[in-house]
Amino acid sequence: MKMRPVNETELAEAIRGAEGPLRIVGGGTRGIGTASGEVLETAGLAGISLYEPGALTLVAGAGTPLAEVEAVLAREGQRLPFEVPDMRGLLGQAGVSTLGGVVAVNASGPRRVQVGACRDSLIGVRFVDGRGCVIKNGGRVMKNVTGYDLVKLMAGSWGTLGVLSEVAFKVQAVPEAEASLCAPMGMAAGVVAMAGAMGSPFDLSGAAWIGGEVRLRVEGMAGSVRYRSGALAGHLGGEWRVVTGDASAALWREVRDVGPFVGRAGDVWRVSVKPSDAVALMAGLEAEVMLDWGGGLVWVLGEVDMHSRVAALGGHATRLRGAGPVFQPEHAAVAALTAGLRAQFDPRGILNVGMMG
Repeated sequence: MKMRPVNETELAEAIRGAEGPLRIVGGGTRGIGTASGEVLETAGLAGISLYEPGALTLVAGAGTPLAEVEAVLAREGQRLPFEVPDMRGLLGQAGVSTLGGVVAVNASGPRRVQVGACRDSLIGVRFVDGRGCVIKNGGRVMKNVTGYDLVKLMAGSWGTLGVLSEVAFKVQAVPEAEASLCAPMGMAAGVVAMAGAMGSPFDLSGAAWIGGEVRLRVEGMAGSVRYRSGALAGHLGGEWRVVTGDASAALWREVRDVGPFVGRAGDVWRVSVKPSDAVALMAGLEAEVMLDWGGGLVWVLGEVDMHSRVAALGGHATRLRGAGPVFQPEHAAVAALTAGLRAQFDPRGILNVGMMG
């Protein structure tokens, strides 16, 4: 049996009346982990309730399809800043990505190096906790930063602390132009090149190493993009191929959606480390690698144990595809903090039980 509330009142009643674990499902495009229980779908909580292009603000139900939001923003020449990845091809899943699902997993693409993650564009949330209580935090304007920052806490909590009913975002204007600088090089040299580019004054919105090629992106007014891409090439030295317009956008969709691993067999890992540790992380391993965020995000395709590998470097790894533990084991102090939060927001222990260990 599935529950599909169509408003926040029904959502609260469903959670309050639950007699056992609930498995929270959005659009079914990013489901990983081992959560069990009666299915509670949020897709019925859909619709854009507020959009003010002049104020760069959008408020929508958690079940609103991402494609609908992107289409509405595009008509006004705007977008969500953080470049939401489409993981359906990588994970072999269908479904429709929803705005609440994006927030629940803190889905963030290549532009994170410039604008931050999903949680950094999120300015307000409404959600129902494990007791069935409706909680609101943040607001519908960018400068509302009073009280506890539950907005940031909910982003990336995978539905374990509450079920989102409404989310509010700051959005941004689509830039006039973009250009990508591309050059073939090995991973070690690529990490050095990306560090040099990220440390330059030319304001990059993307830095990746994919298929043996470094890709660097600049966006903005056309004149600025021409100047910055040329100056960046001169700053780095060497031979760089410049790609512009739609061709440049296609390169970054491939990075965003981890294109080289789509349709390939093997475990897929998403690993976060310091960019300077990326090369050491992969030394001696038989696996395919792709780097984003200047080397801070490492995508790995292969039958390897990245949890133990990354622990020594102070990062964390998530197995997005394959058999075995999904999330990085938590240190004792972090585990105690996590348990305390869950006890506060879900005292009955019914929300996405087993999702994160």
